[in-house]
Amino acid sequence: MGKEIRPRLSGKRKKAFKNLTKDESRVLVIGDQHEPFCLDGYRELCLDTYKRYNCNRIVMIGDVIDNHYSSFHETDADGFGGGEELDRAIAKIQEWYKLFPKVEVMLGNHDVMAMRKAQTSNVPSRWIRTLEEVLQVPGWDFKEETEIDDVVYVHGIGSKAHIRAQKNMQSTVQGHHHTEAYTHWYVGKKDKIFGMQVGCGIDSKSYAMAYGKWFPKPAIGCGVVVGGHTAFNVMMDL
Repeated sequence: MGKEIRPRLSGKRKKAFKNLTKDESRVLVIGDQHEPFCLDGYRELCLDTYKRYNCNRIVMIGDVIDNHYSSFHETDADGFGGGEELDRAIAKIQEWYKLFPKVEVMLGNHDVMAMRKAQTSNVPSRWIRTLEEVLQVPGWDFKEETEIDDVVYVHGIGSKAHIRAQKNMQSTVQGHHHTEAYTHWYVGKKDKIFGMQVGCGIDSKSYAMAYGKWFPKPAIGCGVVVGGHTAFNVMMDL
């Protein structure tokens, strides 16, 4: 065998490499996907961001599936039936699962729609399978919220990220609001916190998103949070 080549870094490249390999959490935050109605290319954006910033943890911010067929609002009579939409959603989720087998998933309002309907019909929860079982994703941890490096991650029903962060005086990352992506900082004499709206990955032209026809354009993007002290949005080129 020939002599091993060991490239040496210096200057800004060396500093950047040390930052990317530091022993701290580097969280990739994936926005609302609403499978099977996710925008083509969004999964690739998330994978590229994961690699580019050497992320070592992943949070999906909720609404990984859409459940349009079981919506509490009007559904499209020409859309997929319940079984077909679920099959398509599972197939799409499997593509995510191959890339990211270990994920913390925040429960979104669309994720729990079928469970809510079961409760409305007085079906005891013991009859209901978990999302991990239905979507065939052992290793994905579904929860209402999680905390990493003193940053709260939650789907975000009821309030926007900067309002929730200010109210609780704790950095907060959330989704739910498809048309917004930002990182808003509050800086005091001793502390600083942020509220991040991470954006989403929805295909606004799909029939399932017809309710947002007159809304502003969706903010297609994901986010990165490093060590709880650095946070930024990564937007998709459209």
